Amino acid sequence: MNTAAQRRPPGDLMIWVLIVLEVAVFAAGLLVFLAVRLTDPAGFAAGQDQLHRLSAGINTVVLVTSGLLAALALRRVRAGQGREGRWFLLAAAALGVLFVVLKGVEYAHAGTGSEAFFTFYYLLTGFHAAHVVAGVVILGLCAVTLNKDHVQAGAQFWHMVDLVWVILFPIIYLLR
Repeated sequence: MNTAAQRRPPGDLMIWVLIVLEVAVFAAGLLVFLAVRLTDPAGFAAGQDQLHRLSAGINTVVLVTSGLLAALALRRVRAGQGREGRWFLLAAAALGVLFVVLKGVEYAHAGTGSEAFFTFYYLLTGFHAAHVVAGVVILGLCAVTLNKDHVQAGAQFWHMVDLVWVILFPIIYLLR
């Protein structure tokens, strides 16, 4: 028979509330992006053509790899292998920094075509980049404390950041 604890998602309820709210904000932004795109498909396609898809693809691999490292860190910390967990957390955070650097390079070379497209592009990817920066700080703090509950919450937040990017990437860069 399942107990109430077995039916609950892992981690603290408040991290789940935060994750659901953050995903809802991104979903709303993406829905508006897609709705406005319907009014200017040519402008959005022209704006999309100015983006560097390869850089965004590399960033996708960087962020997903970082998520794997965060999961491995949590596994190590739970197993009492804090030193190894710390290195995985720091590596995950370092890849988060790399993501932000690559995003900055992309911003420096991004076009200024369709005003609506680039408004949404910078709004959605910039908001996501801010979450990456917050996640890097969280992972860094977790690497210092190595508290199992903190590492779990940090990894959950980081996976939300991954999930959002995995949804943003194809919609902004690939979908026509």
